[in-house]
Amino acid sequence: MKKLIFAMVVAGMSGGAVHAQESAPVHSFSGSLAVVSDYRFRGLSQTFKRPAVQGGVEYAHVSGLYAGSAISNISDAVFPGGDVELDLYGGYRFNLTPDVDVDAGIVRYYYPGTDVDSNATEVYVGGSYKWFSVKYSHAITNFFALNDTEDSNYLELGASFEVAEKTTLGFHAGHQRIHNHGDLDYSDYGIALERDFGFATIGFSIVGTNADRALFTYSNAAGTKSRNISGTGAVLSISKSF
Repeated sequence: MKKLIFAMVVAGMSGGAVHAQESAPVHSFSGSLAVVSDYRFRGLSQTFKRPAVQGGVEYAHVSGLYAGSAISNISDAVFPGGDVELDLYGGYRFNLTPDVDVDAGIVRYYYPGTDVDSNATEVYVGGSYKWFSVKYSHAITNFFALNDTEDSNYLELGASFEVAEKTTLGFHAGHQRIHNHGDLDYSDYGIALERDFGFATIGFSIVGTNADRALFTYSNAAGTKSRNISGTGAVLSISKSF
């Protein structure tokens, strides 16, 4: 089970709404680059607990419409035959009230070269109120190479607080349900501390799950090394937005 949108940079990858103010440009572009010590998606390592280099670009219209893409390396121990994940997404963000933002859209996950079709599509809707956020994602295709798994879903809650100047403390909790594969259901959690140093943002997080260890232990192609990709671990990151 996988995806991107991305580890630390885009735990924010469907962040708060864009305010359509008179001073805002009609068209805008943004992007980000990141290096992480482990690419975790919904608590699971996509890189066999190894580092990843990630990037993303996004176009936004003053109306609230947006579209973007994100890319990361992955491990062929987790995605046999694959080494890249490419995500394409689009949606609409708006302000329901001055304090409440809403974001709805669709995302397509591509895994070129994998031995089996691991591509997947989800629709999502989320909202935020001040420091708190909630997001629901719903699979409208098979869920990452698992047959008969349409209607799988993921619910996540988050909170983010500025604890010092340019320093943010974040909390995350989520639950992944795999339709017709209840033994694979699990919950994940995380806590992250990030500081913006100007030249880059540096972060440290602890990520874990309650997933069945036996079901989420993978081996490399040579069969010489096995790792539980769902276990609790620390993630270091350095990222830059532009």
